[in-house]
Amino acid sequence: MCVLSVGSDVLKGQAQRAVLALADDLVRQAGSLAGLLRWDVSDFRRVRGIGKVKALQLSIFVEIAKRMMHGERTKNLRFETPNVVWEYLYPEVRSDLVERVWVLCLDRKNKLIRAEAVTSGTATGSLVHAREVFRPAIRHGATAVIMAHNHPSGDPTPSAADLRVTKKICHAAEHVGIDLHDHVILGELENDPN
Repeated sequence: MCVLSVGSDVLKGQAQRAVLALADDLVRQAGSLAGLLRWDVSDFRRVRGIGKVKALQLSIFVEIAKRMMHGERTKNLRFETPNVVWEYLYPEVRSDLVERVWVLCLDRKNKLIRAEAVTSGTATGSLVHAREVFRPAIRHGATAVIMAHNHPSGDPTPSAADLRVTKKICHAAEHVGIDLHDHVILGELENDPN
């Protein structure tokens, strides 16, 4: 960062080059732009020349970038197929190194009221209970939910634990009067994300 204001184009050019070099260095250390989306404050702090405040600012920019990926395109989506769920959540979870369980709270027309990450686990599993799934649905007046979680391995094949949890949540849905439309597992697919 150039703090001298002497009006020299040479100094401005050097500052610009330093910023671009730092940007290249960040992407290189993260492995890719997608890898950079996994970074938090502590990752940025490990980079030479980035202090506590700048690391916090950069982590905020990463969060803003994630939110911008959703943008206006998701405003009127109807969550009626696993493909729509995948398209909505994949930008958020594709860089996750651990499993996270999401609840999509829907209105009676299957439009999104709110999406919340309700639990976070390990690279190979995440525990979720009915109370975590239905708490945001009740709080936001949802008539239905879709539960989704990512597999950091990229393989969307449901595990035996995934099937057990789905069965329990489905049973609980009957008791609380909120429909469970689906449990979508988010992973990498070669062609079609259905």
